[in-house]
Amino acid sequence: MKTPLKIAIIGVSGNVGTRIADEALNRGHHVTGIARNIDNVPSKKNLELKVGEISNPEGLAKMLKEQDVIVSSVKPTDFDPDQLLKAVRLSGVKRYLVVGGAGTLEVSPGVSVLDSGKLPDFIAPASRAAQNYLNILRTTEDLDWTVLSPAFEFTAGQRTGHFRLGGDQVIEDENGKSAISFEDYAVALLDEIEEPRHLRGRFSIAY
Repeated sequence: MKTPLKIAIIGVSGNVGTRIADEALNRGHHVTGIARNIDNVPSKKNLELKVGEISNPEGLAKMLKEQDVIVSSVKPTDFDPDQLLKAVRLSGVKRYLVVGGAGTLEVSPGVSVLDSGKLPDFIAPASRAAQNYLNILRTTEDLDWTVLSPAFEFTAGQRTGHFRLGGDQVIEDENGKSAISFEDYAVALLDEIEEPRHLRGRFSIAY
């Protein structure tokens, strides 16, 4: 059993945030779950729920203090990068992981899915916001950040524990499919929290 960590999850009420919290709790860690609305988040042992707003960086920072790790699982269009990073910095916590976007991955060297023009119009704004945040993090030297980008098909499924990890490129199977479940994504993120291998970098996941 690894030493339990104190993990704060911003966006704990979302599809991905709930799976990350469950995976962390199942591994024996203590989770502080933060969201604008926590009414539908079930109470569990070692889970402390708090109402917080990224638009109030000072207040959010107080909730993040004395944590070992901060995880951001918030839609990239739902926050101001400067406000979120201000909260993280004010907290004094250095280890910071972000749920990234698939649209920022490369389909060929130096060409992202977003750049390729193949994204549906309704997805493009979120991908642009995710790319902007990734660019900001890549110039950030005072935090031990990591971004994990999911596959294109990112949906509820099963926790298999079997997947592939990559770098900046899209990962596809032999049929050209790029998919991962929320549950297995959470496994990879917790693996990275427990044994960091991608400090100040981005990596990706798919079956």
